[in-house]
Amino acid sequence: MIQKTLGIVLILLAILSCQSKKDAAFEPKEIYRSDDLILTQVSQNTYEHTSFLSTQDFGKVPANGLVVRDGKEVVIFDTPATQASSEELIQWVEEELQAKINAVIPTHFHADCLGGLEAFHKREIPSYAYFKTMELADENDFVVPLHAFEDSLAIKVGEKEVTAIFMGEGHTKDNVIGYFPDENILFGGCLIKELGAEEGNLEDANLMDWSPTVRKIQKKYPQAKIIIPGHGAFGDQKLLDYTADLFSE
Repeated sequence: MIQKTLGIVLILLAILSCQSKKDAAFEPKEIYRSDDLILTQVSQNTYEHTSFLSTQDFGKVPANGLVVRDGKEVVIFDTPATQASSEELIQWVEEELQAKINAVIPTHFHADCLGGLEAFHKREIPSYAYFKTMELADENDFVVPLHAFEDSLAIKVGEKEVTAIFMGEGHTKDNVIGYFPDENILFGGCLIKELGAEEGNLEDANLMDWSPTVRKIQKKYPQAKIIIPGHGAFGDQKLLDYTADLFSE
């Protein structure tokens, strides 16, 4: 009986050890690059997409989004900045991942989040956005997402689920965040800054609420391991601390 119990314990320890090594072994890596689009695999089933937005005030700005995959299905947070780079991303998902895009979710109404939305609509890929994002997109003569949600949204991707949620104002009145609980990946969009970043575009910002909103996110998602900002390098919970401190003065 003792030998049998010991054998079971050893098997369980071996399984846990293999799983731990699997989790620890993954290192983020760039897997695709062109003049208009960069894809970086940040975990087993998530990919940061980076495209480039031409601006008057800040020049050519790299902008991040997130691709979440499970099996042969994908959900995308934020479109690339242009129609061309969006078409390029769609083609990469279909050819390299051989996956169907279930939805695209712009996290606020600026061009670096929905600038390529028309490319998705032409492929009959549904788009979902916070209702204020739809209102602001319409007011600013941008392509309007197809479906609205109130405070939060949950969408299936394969056997998993991703969520989008409005936690409060900051970069804009409508900025939402995305979360993939299976791998504890949080897409902060332009609400979250990379380490060392300046305040950036404040044209539509709510400076009073920005820091409190980020503190709410910290409280709700203390388990988030990887935080992806709208611009710049991804990191960990330090990005939330940095952003909250940046706008607390």
